[in-house]
Amino acid sequence: MSTASSPLTFLALGDSYTIGESVAESERWPVQLARMLRDEKINIGQPRIIARTGWTTDELAAAIDQENPKGPFDLVSLLIGVNNQYRGRSKEEYREQFVELLKRAITFAGGNPSRVIVLSIPDWGVTPFAEGRDRAHIAMEIDGFNAINREEALRAKAQYVDITPVSRQAKDDPDLIAGDGLHPSGRMYAQWASLVAGKTRAVLTPHDANDSEE
Repeated sequence: MSTASSPLTFLALGDSYTIGESVAESERWPVQLARMLRDEKINIGQPRIIARTGWTTDELAAAIDQENPKGPFDLVSLLIGVNNQYRGRSKEEYREQFVELLKRAITFAGGNPSRVIVLSIPDWGVTPFAEGRDRAHIAMEIDGFNAINREEALRAKAQYVDITPVSRQAKDDPDLIAGDGLHPSGRMYAQWASLVAGKTRAVLTPHDANDSEE
């Protein structure tokens, strides 16, 4: 992890919601989070992002294998599963693969689960892209997948941030949706970053991070 003179390190794992499909790099939520923390005098560097639009849990795992990031990192985020739901993959498979990803995230965080932030899956069913689909069914399935990632995050003693209610505000606020009619806008990502920041301040204070020997 970082020393007193070097910035804290941040690894962000996920899919389109982490890489920020359809928004500028500066508007990605991990980038906005790092900027918010720096504004609060928490010296954190730019996030290393392993994410791509369309990835499922197994595809993210394969990408981690390929990129082989070297920890430990001071902060690790994990947001994955919407494409499992979209492709009709089973919840049982999701749980099994999510648990393995979460274990790897904790390892990347030096074995400290409090430095791992799991984000819930947002509800794409409220977006214009979902026009003509069964929005209630999408919401129900998203909630089912989120019940799994929440349960497993809490079991592992990782931090959990529920961004799904914010994502559903897009139903009545088109400014929360990017120009592609599906992905979040920078404004929504700012709300996510703010929620995550609330969980990270306690574990990323300069004293806590610099004195860590993990």
